[in-house]
Amino acid sequence: MKVGLYFGTYNPIHIGHMAIANYLVTHSDIDQLWFVISPQSPFKTKKKLLDNYQRQEMVERAIENDDRFRSSSIEFNLPIPSYTIDTLTYLHERHPKHDFYLIMGADNLLHIDKWKNYELILENYNLLVYPRPGIDESQLKKHPHIHFIQAPVMEISSSFIRKAIAEGKDIRHFLPTKTWEYIDEMSFYK
Repeated sequence: MKVGLYFGTYNPIHIGHMAIANYLVTHSDIDQLWFVISPQSPFKTKKKLLDNYQRQEMVERAIENDDRFRSSSIEFNLPIPSYTIDTLTYLHERHPKHDFYLIMGADNLLHIDKWKNYELILENYNLLVYPRPGIDESQLKKHPHIHFIQAPVMEISSSFIRKAIAEGKDIRHFLPTKTWEYIDEMSFYK
């Protein structure tokens, strides 16, 4: 099976994440997309980060009953901060018959040379790269394992959502319905 790995803190997951995920499972070779919920990125602070299982609950509510998607808490039991190469190695050992594709925005690809063992990632895994606002893809180094996809450009971020909620704005249409209901019920980000 070809599995796309879409890493993120998903704090919270929003319609931008879902639109990109849906595009990938319908317009690429992957059979299934796993939302890999990261406890903490080495490039981000843990400030304002909801509990791992609360973020996983939001992802599970967003993908409910859609078997093209799966939530993965695999990084919850790995050392923090989470390094993509360690997670990829662990997943490959657990699922040797799967082909894993790393999904990322063009903004992350710009800085992949700062990632732990990035050469091994580029050598052993295919990267599906979606466009990000303001990033000129022509500047990015061409590599046989880097594949640019023409997914819709989404100018929405989890930080925008958190800020809007804190300011009392109605942003329910920026989130999957069940995720919004959970955030509202739990009074997250207020």
